[in-house]
Amino acid sequence: MGLFDKLFGKKQQQETVDHGLQKTREGFLGKITKAIAGKSSVDEEVLDDLENALISADVGVETTVKIIDRIEKRVAKDKYLNTGELNSILKEEITSILVSAPESNSYIDYELPEGHKPHVVLVVGVNGVGKTTTIGKLAHNFSLAGKSVLLGAADTFRAAAVDQLTIWSERTNVPIVKKEMGSDPASVAYDTIISGVARNTDVILIDTAGRLHNKLHLMDELTKIKRVIQKVIPEAPHEVLLVLDGSTGQNALEQAKHFTAATEVTALAITKLDGTAKGGVVLAIADQFKIPVKFIGVGEKATDLLVFNKQQFVHGLFDV
Repeated sequence: MGLFDKLFGKKQQQETVDHGLQKTREGFLGKITKAIAGKSSVDEEVLDDLENALISADVGVETTVKIIDRIEKRVAKDKYLNTGELNSILKEEITSILVSAPESNSYIDYELPEGHKPHVVLVVGVNGVGKTTTIGKLAHNFSLAGKSVLLGAADTFRAAAVDQLTIWSERTNVPIVKKEMGSDPASVAYDTIISGVARNTDVILIDTAGRLHNKLHLMDELTKIKRVIQKVIPEAPHEVLLVLDGSTGQNALEQAKHFTAATEVTALAITKLDGTAKGGVVLAIADQFKIPVKFIGVGEKATDLLVFNKQQFVHGLFDV
């Protein structure tokens, strides 16, 4: 077994997901167990308690109502007598919702889509969600998968963002294109694309300024960045990746609503799931947005940023 298999093999990934979802799982299943304790059947009180457990895990009202409605229909046909059976039913319904969510077949084992090179990813998200760190982890993991990577530090509004990305560049031995604070972000993006094409780079990751959803001039900057990128590669960016902080629960859902209303987002990365009991927000986001979740962050290590696997996620919620 090589280094890649140890880091990205299915067993290792499942163990990482299981560990990262520990707080959500313990809180979630603990409340379900409490809801059914002493009950001989799944009655209205149990369903009310189950609804509260789902909402407190930040599954969201809309998705929770959908799950409860499905369980009520099943209970009307049969009586389920114990926690294990209710867990099984709930697992089936959550799996069903995830399976019906938009599918993501890209980036499995950090492979890149075929048909173009370089693959250009524009990364967006509000300040503080782990956007720059996610870019650094992506650079590390794509490099481990044998891909050449180039970083573009186009968040020139914050010196800390450029500095942080520079640290990741040095840590991962990945080149970076950057300019002084206050420089034109579109200029940085353009130079990054030109450099990436000249280097025959496999993947280009471009950081952008935060709070794009409520600052018009920053939204204009994002439009400008896309425009200058397309002067070099007309079909780029190939991905607009929105990074959301899973530990903020419903706030992450609101951020997703703002960003998807303001710009074309093609993929989602949900970070910081290991430090929260609100991991159910992944289910809410997957259910309510027609945009695939492609990455989840379940730990501090670079390799704890995983390509999202629906089956692994459900296993991490129920089966440990």
